[in-house]
Amino acid sequence: MSDTKIWYITGASKGMGLAIALQLLSKGHKVAATSRSISGFDEFADFGERFLPLEVNLKSESSIAESFKKTVDRFGSIDVVVNNAGYGLGGALEELTQHEISENFEVNFFAVVRVVQQALPYMRKQRSGHIINISSIAGFAPGLGWSMYCAAKFAVSGLTEAMANDLKPLGIKVTNVLPGWFRTNFAKADSIAYNKIQIDDYSYLRESHQKMNSMDGKQLGDPNKIADVFLKLVDSGNPPINLFLGSDSFNRAKSKIDELSSQMDYWREVSCSTDFDA
Repeated sequence: MSDTKIWYITGASKGMGLAIALQLLSKGHKVAATSRSISGFDEFADFGERFLPLEVNLKSESSIAESFKKTVDRFGSIDVVVNNAGYGLGGALEELTQHEISENFEVNFFAVVRVVQQALPYMRKQRSGHIINISSIAGFAPGLGWSMYCAAKFAVSGLTEAMANDLKPLGIKVTNVLPGWFRTNFAKADSIAYNKIQIDDYSYLRESHQKMNSMDGKQLGDPNKIADVFLKLVDSGNPPINLFLGSDSFNRAKSKIDELSSQMDYWREVSCSTDFDA
């Protein structure tokens, strides 16, 4: 790859995706940015031909395929794909409808699958490229009251780790990024949904949701620093498969790993008891 790279970023009209795209463009890179509506890209007017706005339906394979074709037609290739689009879904599993569950998995997981499937023919031909899937610390150490969102992000994390193994022989790198809280619009109504059906026995989960809302504007993470991290990833000869982003994410993951290690040690005899006797 040359120093100037071609980036394809989903969900780039707001939040983390917006910050990443703007920072990359300001550093001279080329960016193809997707959104449900290109009317959200007013901030990009000054970047000229280095910026390609793409109105994409991430539920549609043909819409995604067309967006990659437009990207390659404009820029000639694709170096990095960032799967950023997604939204939170709060509520206990019992409270969520099948529609709420399906919609969350469509955007948070199956959109990632579709984007990667359409990107890979280009990257295989090049024998190069880097796929960055943005999961969440919730996809490793779940919080309280986000069961289905956590499940979708666990799925993204699992898929990413498996792809990293499968694609390494083809020269394609894959990284699973697990952010903590960043100061974006993620806590606002256009980036998060809550269960419409509420069961009184789960009222304690609403307290967890309120705590998250109260954090809005006070998150530790600076979204304008993410692009520099991603540049380090794609320039690395040996990037991590999993990157915990933000001190809150790192510390939460470390605590989860320590707890898991302790549980494994405690239950080791039971775990090994199912082997055939020597």
